[in-house]
Amino acid sequence: MPDLLILGLIGLLGFCCQWLAWRVNLPAILFLLLTGVLIGPTFHLVDVDALFGDLLFPFISLSVAIILFEGSLTLKLQELKDVGKSVRNMISYGALINATVTTVATHYIIGLSWSLSALFGAIMVVTGPTVIMPMLRSVKPSANVAKALRWEGIVIDPLGALLAVLVFEWIVAQQTSASIAHVFIVFSQTILIGIAMGISAGHCFGLLLRNHLIPDYLQNYAAIAFVGAAFALSNTLMHESGLLTVTIMGIWLSNMKDVHIRDILNFKETLTIIFVSALFIILAARINFETLAQLGWGAVLILLVMQFIARPLKVFISTMGSSFSLPERTLLAWIGPRGIIAAAVSAAFALRLEELQLQNAELLVPLAFSVIIGTVVIQSATARPLARHLKVSEPDTEGYLIIGANTVAITIATALNNAGVKTLLCDTQWENISDARMNGLTTYYGNPLSEHAELYMDTSGLGGMLGLSPYHSQNIAAALRFKEDFGIRNIYTLASAEDEKSNAKHRASGFYKGQVLFAQNIRYRDLSRISRGEHQIKTTQLTENYQFSDWQENHNPELSILLFAIDDQNNIHFVTPETNLTPQQGWRLFTLKVKTT
Repeated sequence: MPDLLILGLIGLLGFCCQWLAWRVNLPAILFLLLTGVLIGPTFHLVDVDALFGDLLFPFISLSVAIILFEGSLTLKLQELKDVGKSVRNMISYGALINATVTTVATHYIIGLSWSLSALFGAIMVVTGPTVIMPMLRSVKPSANVAKALRWEGIVIDPLGALLAVLVFEWIVAQQTSASIAHVFIVFSQTILIGIAMGISAGHCFGLLLRNHLIPDYLQNYAAIAFVGAAFALSNTLMHESGLLTVTIMGIWLSNMKDVHIRDILNFKETLTIIFVSALFIILAARINFETLAQLGWGAVLILLVMQFIARPLKVFISTMGSSFSLPERTLLAWIGPRGIIAAAVSAAFALRLEELQLQNAELLVPLAFSVIIGTVVIQSATARPLARHLKVSEPDTEGYLIIGANTVAITIATALNNAGVKTLLCDTQWENISDARMNGLTTYYGNPLSEHAELYMDTSGLGGMLGLSPYHSQNIAAALRFKEDFGIRNIYTLASAEDEKSNAKHRASGFYKGQVLFAQNIRYRDLSRISRGEHQIKTTQLTENYQFSDWQENHNPELSILLFAIDDQNNIHFVTPETNLTPQQGWRLFTLKVKTT
């Protein structure tokens, strides 16, 4: 098969795997690994080593660097207020506990040497944002659990890689008769160079952004250029220091004052999906079934030890005396999937150890992939039911961020709450916030577009936005801000007078405002008129004998407005001009009605 066709096929297959994962709500890694195995060792359609040659591992290393940088851009130091001590413990002595248990199990179960077992134990301390983030979206744990897992997943990757470097240098010292002192000197230099390069690169790039010295259209390009250059230079100065460099660089940028990185982060998220998709397929295509068969049931036993002994021991010791409840600690102990960093690092070190002719070095990669596949499959299937059982998960029905806490917003939020849907009302007017709280609603007092909101406004459990402010421009600005978080199809704003104008130059684009709520001719004033007077929220259950057509005949559109419907699967359907809503038997209709005597 021609090389160009293979590259195009990998890209297309990666997209198909990501799309399928989205449709069935499972981590994409499962489909990516299966695809790689099929096109590689199963049907021999792709020879990855021949395709990339000497560029294979530089490509893998640079891709991993970009993935880590993107993840570290999301880390705000303020988030550590509630989970900082526990995260610090999990990535320090907790990681050593995990590595020690895995090392002992690998030596006695698989029969690897102590040095090779220690290297595998060091590699397996990582979890990884590429598998943690999709799992968090699926599991929907409580906010503190989600923060702890996200911080651990991103920070532990470079630290785990550094621990693996220490063990690797120790192995090399044994093979080349170098002194142990040399090993620790190399390790110290790696940490110092990684931190220094990360802070320097992050601060320089941040100053360029803060002083607007890079035009908007070049900022994404500049980010990639800085990350690539910093990673390459750091690795040139000291091998394997680059991962720490890009992680420190991202955290530094994310926490610099007056540096806005949202556009860069959005671009990097897209780039990360592309790289993750390609990397998993490429690495899975290199798996050797004959080597995997050598592991036998030993690989299964290693997986069980890591899932039921190493991870729980690490978490429960690390979170002693913390604010986490026992159910939260239990869920933390269960979730710890391995991802792309474990796959890439094991592949890189295995190749170099094979060059040193170290016995059984070729077993590292299949053993790592067996753990990756096992942890992802087990935890994807069980984490959500476990979170529900422990009562530390958000409800299935995703809630809504509501812009405004006026009478209209309070009325609609109350209806949603009555339907079991979570809401969060935002407003800068204290009188409105006070009224909302008097009605038992959850609020955020402040501007949802502020930096304070990015740090402190808890949007966990929210999956969409309703722009219910009387100011159309405010709704549009909020829609533009949150469309990346919730997706444009989950953004709704009220119609305005400009929407009725025939000339397109007077109307805001649907790309910015999302979907229009209710009928095109229903605006804030219409909803406010009903909400301020005597009104009621009426719930109607559609049955075989009372269908939607019957409901339409019984309701005067001037006295009642259909707000939303909830189907028999507990999904919300808002009324919009673009959708032809046809509720079926078993649906519930929620209507705002003028109260009549």
